[in-house]
Amino acid sequence: MLRYFAIRLFRALITIAMVVTFAFVVLRMSGDPAILIMGPEVPPEALEAFRKSWGLDQPIWVQYLNYFGAILRGDLGMSMRDNRPALDMVMDRIPATLALTVPALILKLAIGVPAGVWAALHQGTGFDRAVMVMAVAGFAIPSFILALVLVLVFAVTLGWLPSGGQGGVEHMILPVLTMGIGGAAALARFTRSAMLEVLGRPYIRTASAKGLPWASVVRGHALPNAAIPTVTLIGFLVGSLIAGAVVVESVFSWPGVGRMLVVAVGSRDLAVVQVILLLVAATMVTSNLIVDFLYGVLDPRLRQGARAA
Repeated sequence: MLRYFAIRLFRALITIAMVVTFAFVVLRMSGDPAILIMGPEVPPEALEAFRKSWGLDQPIWVQYLNYFGAILRGDLGMSMRDNRPALDMVMDRIPATLALTVPALILKLAIGVPAGVWAALHQGTGFDRAVMVMAVAGFAIPSFILALVLVLVFAVTLGWLPSGGQGGVEHMILPVLTMGIGGAAALARFTRSAMLEVLGRPYIRTASAKGLPWASVVRGHALPNAAIPTVTLIGFLVGSLIAGAVVVESVFSWPGVGRMLVVAVGSRDLAVVQVILLLVAATMVTSNLIVDFLYGVLDPRLRQGARAA
């Protein structure tokens, strides 16, 4: 068990290091922050002084070693635009993002899992077909298209809800729906497939042949085994909470981390972008790590395979 967890933890740390390296290289190859922040009309001497003050005049491998060493010391850098610690700026936006993503996650689970289970138990019925049609539609529609449709219907045409901005609960409804519908659709499809696979297994037929009530067979045998693969998708949904908010926060002018990322990328505010990407990577990797741990707890075969390896 301990070796199984240690291997997963090592892979998680390697993944985060690779994301940090990739983000560092790509950001420095995508444009000159000095020109984007100060403007092209600024004298060359001022641009050079700006680059020197932020260490951008050094070779990229020297910049990388300095950056990685700073991370190990807990220093994630300063914003080039605001001259504030990048981590503090990002943390100030976290509550606004969680105010949307946590209700959206609850909505995904509350709709997707029961709909998928019920559709599998009633395969071939009108309800099953209706769930699959809505799931395919919800999964296929891009989030920014769905957001614009919801704004057009509920904000512009009906005037029931505000079209954007941060305020009371009424400002959260459309963004939460936008993020929740797509995730619920994917979760419904995946849960249905997992349930159908389990319901076709021999041990389900054996349990039914022993005379157990169908409800007991579903609760005691089908649901626990179908939950194992479903946990993977739930872990992905949890890990992508911040990344999934980028489009929605931009459309609805919500002052969260996602919108900050768009602005920081446009202005090449390197430290802020790197902190957000590091946060997204850490969230995703931590979520997957928890899923791996749950797999090890739920399925002893994985632990035995790790020991054999």
